[in-house]
Amino acid sequence: MAEKGRGRVTGSFGVPGRGMSGAMGRGKSGSAGPGKSGSAGPGKSGSAGWGKSGATGRGKPVVAQSRGTRRFVRLLPVLLIGGGLLFDSIAPPNFTAVPLFVAAPLIAAPFFSLASTIRTGVASVLSVIAMRLSDGTSTEVVPVIEMITVLTAAALALVINGVVRRSNEQLASARVIAETAMRAVLPTPAERIGGLQVAARYEAAQADEFVGGDLFAVADTPYGVRLVVGDVRGKGLDAVEAVAVIIGAFREAAEQERSLEGVAQRLERALAREGTRRYGLDAMEGFITAVLAEIPPGSASLRLVNRGHPEPILLYADGALEVLAPSVPAMPLGMDLGVWPDRSDEWEMPPGSTLLAFTDGLSEARDANGAFYDPAARLRGRIFPGPEELLSALTDDVRLHTGGRSTDDMALLAVSRPAEGQPPRRTTVKIVGRGDDTVRDR
Repeated sequence: MAEKGRGRVTGSFGVPGRGMSGAMGRGKSGSAGPGKSGSAGPGKSGSAGWGKSGATGRGKPVVAQSRGTRRFVRLLPVLLIGGGLLFDSIAPPNFTAVPLFVAAPLIAAPFFSLASTIRTGVASVLSVIAMRLSDGTSTEVVPVIEMITVLTAAALALVINGVVRRSNEQLASARVIAETAMRAVLPTPAERIGGLQVAARYEAAQADEFVGGDLFAVADTPYGVRLVVGDVRGKGLDAVEAVAVIIGAFREAAEQERSLEGVAQRLERALAREGTRRYGLDAMEGFITAVLAEIPPGSASLRLVNRGHPEPILLYADGALEVLAPSVPAMPLGMDLGVWPDRSDEWEMPPGSTLLAFTDGLSEARDANGAFYDPAARLRGRIFPGPEELLSALTDDVRLHTGGRSTDDMALLAVSRPAEGQPPRRTTVKIVGRGDDTVRDR
């Protein structure tokens, strides 16, 4: 196994006493060459630091836009009825505002409650009756047809409202079932496992989407704390089934296999069995990228096996970090293209450091200009009180970077080795404010 150690980072930006823009990185043991994680410091363009354009994108935040749209929709029936009354009072007799009174309850039906829809319909009907009584034409043929038309629209709005409410109830039930199934397949790990601090986060691309193909798991085994983070190609129930296969195989293999390479091979065999059960699942359609890690007890080391997955990041207590690139690239799990012996790489994981593993939903998140989110550049020089605060700040920053327009799910897993005597909170964490260059404390 290739052993890797810590170098030094020098320069003039970052935490006190440590620069972030120098050329010296944390490389392999015995060398002080360029680190693998790059040398860019905090900047503006999203390639480094917690800068401006990489976090905000263009235009208003999606959340603010959706709230404004909802407020407008709630006011629209009132505006239509008020506008109809105003139009009828100033328009010539040959013009009618009846279409506005017809539209008001129909617009309210899919968005309002039953009581609000009834009130809107009643208001529309009474408005038309009041107008025709005021001009003395309530008994004429055309005004009577107008009143019947508005009354019919109000009744139709009640029918539409009932259909929408039943559909919403069915959708809510389906969401609960999907969320429950996903939590059963992908349970949240405990906050402390094997003496390590653990935090995990699953962020769906869509706010109401719970079923996806990203996965994580952590297990305390006789060989140390072992974890896996992976990404199944595809979405939906097939992806969830593959997630269940990988998680189940990992929990069993992590307890039984002596080496991390053995765990990876057990996952490979589990996918092969699943492919046979599904009548020859196409290997190119069913692959899974994954990174497996092992943190042995009583040791400051960290072992990784990377099967075509985004490279994890090791954040040190002083704000420096290292991108943990594999010494030998390997194919994803489930790609039956020949025999590829696994080889683990080893790094030093001193007290106070945190391992961050993630899926490509993080590293491939784009801003309004199409620039990818660079977690290593964004986290360099930042110190976090613990893994939960790290994930919270990271997910907030990704939302700012994309403007809330994420197109892929992302799974995040952070594992910290506490330092002896470490206080509960080491420092405040600053993240970019919305829409400008200001920062705020978390």
